[in-house]
Amino acid sequence: MLKGIDPRLNAEVLHCLRAMGHGDVLILADTNFPADSIARATVTGKLLRMENLTCAEAAAAILSVYPLDTFVPDFAGRMEVVGFPDEIPPVQAEVQAEINAAEGSTRPMISIERFAFYDMAREAYAVIQTGERRFYGCFMLRKGVIPPEAQ
Repeated sequence: MLKGIDPRLNAEVLHCLRAMGHGDVLILADTNFPADSIARATVTGKLLRMENLTCAEAAAAILSVYPLDTFVPDFAGRMEVVGFPDEIPPVQAEVQAEINAAEGSTRPMISIERFAFYDMAREAYAVIQTGERRFYGCFMLRKGVIPPEAQ
């Protein structure tokens, strides 16, 4: 255990989040996402896991140390519900609430068509698979920056 770090963040996930740079993309996926095969194409080349957590729980832990990009509209995204791109299922509303809490404001995630999401995931820095069993628990989080200390 480490002081000040959410205990839900395992060593592999922390290492990955620290290694990522501004603009790099992280995929947070549910249990049904083809995470292992897609993760092989990412920068890390391997799947990371937070299996005992819902997407919202994993997002809260990740966002406790991971800044979102404030310079672009696609700072975060959600996989669209097939045939209903404007529908926001509860799993997505919960992750949006975690983003709002971490950011201290309301910035809605962009929606990403299912196959476009798969393509984006293959080009991501890493994929983290959660224990989320609800459908459409698939998210993209673009890393931002941490500003210098005020002087």
